[in-house]
Amino acid sequence: MTSRERFLQTAQFGCPDRTFLLSPWVWKETLERWRGEGLPKDCNLNEYFNTDAEHGVPLVMQGPYGPYLNPPFDVKIISESGEFVVQRDIDGSVVKLFKNDRYRSMPQWISYPMKNRKDWETLIKPRFDAALPGRRPEGEAWDAYVSQAKTRDYPLGMWCGSLYGWPRSLMGVEGLSYAIYDDPMLVHEMCEHIADFTIEAITPVLKDIDLDYAFIWEDMAGKSGPLCSPETYRKFMGGPLKRITSVLRKHGVKNIIIDSDGNNDVLIPLWLELGVNGLRPFEIAAGCNPAASRKQYGRDLIIQGGIDKRALAGSKQDIEKEVLSKVPQLCLQGGYFPQVDHLTPPDVSLENYVYYSELLRKVTEDPERYIKK
Repeated sequence: MTSRERFLQTAQFGCPDRTFLLSPWVWKETLERWRGEGLPKDCNLNEYFNTDAEHGVPLVMQGPYGPYLNPPFDVKIISESGEFVVQRDIDGSVVKLFKNDRYRSMPQWISYPMKNRKDWETLIKPRFDAALPGRRPEGEAWDAYVSQAKTRDYPLGMWCGSLYGWPRSLMGVEGLSYAIYDDPMLVHEMCEHIADFTIEAITPVLKDIDLDYAFIWEDMAGKSGPLCSPETYRKFMGGPLKRITSVLRKHGVKNIIIDSDGNNDVLIPLWLELGVNGLRPFEIAAGCNPAASRKQYGRDLIIQGGIDKRALAGSKQDIEKEVLSKVPQLCLQGGYFPQVDHLTPPDVSLENYVYYSELLRKVTEDPERYIKK
C-alpha cells in the first residue's frame, strides 16, 4: 500500500495495511537538543523515525501565527535590550522575541496591525488579493509541479484560510472581541472577503490537482474553551466557512480538518454542520478526550493528535501508559491519526522519542495485540 493509499484508508475509516503515521511535530529547540544527543544534523525525520510523509501544495496562505500577507510588511527593529528584541514582523504585528533565536518560542505580542476600518481598507485588505503574484509557482514551474503531483504516491493537502484565527491575528483577541459588538459590519466584511480571497486562491489549484486533504487554521481556544461562542462563530464565520468547504467538496476533497489548539469541544457540532469533518491536535492538557469524541461523533469526525506530549518527557512506563491507553482502540475504530497533541517540547529526550516512535509503529501495525482482554 502506498503512503497516499494508507492516508486515505485511515481517514475514511477503511482498511489500511496499518494506520498512517503523521510526520514528527517538534520545536526547533527540540531538534537542537536531539542533535546534541546523536540525531544526524541533516537527516530526514520521517525516515529516521519510520513515519509516513505528507506534503503541502506550495500555495503560501498560512504564516507562522496568522495569514501570510502579500506583500509582507517590512521587518523593522524597534528596540533591543539584553536578550530580547522588539520588532515589527512580516504580518505587521509588533512583537517581543529572543534576540539570538527569534522563533525559539511564541512571541509576546505588543500591538497588532489592524485597529479599525481604515487599517482594514488601507493596510490589510489589499494584501488579501489572490491575483497578486508570489503565492505559488507560475508558468512552467507550476506545470512541472502539477505533472509530478498527478503521479504521486504520497498524500497532498493545502491550507485553505481561516475565519476566526486570521482576524484574531490581525486585531488581537481583545480587538476582535470588541469589534464583534462595536462594528459587526466590519467583522462580516472581513470574513466574507477572506472567504472570497481563499476561494480565488485555491480554486486554480483544485482544478489542476486532486487533493487528499485540506486544513482550515483557527487556533481559537484555550483550556476553558473557545474564544467566542458557537453562536458568534455561526453568525460571523459560519457562512464564509461553508462557502470554502463547499468549493473543496465540489472538487473532491473529502478530508477537511480544522487546526485549533485548546479545547474546541463545543464547536465540533457546528464545524461538522459547516462541512468540516476533522480536528487536530486534541490537546490533553486542555481537557480534550479523543476517545470520548470518537464515541460521540463516530465516523463523522477524523481525529488527529491526542497523545499527551508531557508523557514523552517522563519515563518509558509513562510513554507506554499514554500510548496504550488510547491508540490501539482508536486505530481499530479508524479515522484516527496518532500524533502528539502539539509540537514536541525540548524537555523530551531523543531516547524517549525514539522509544515512543518505535512503540507507536508497533501498535499501528497490530493494534489488537495491545488491547487489554
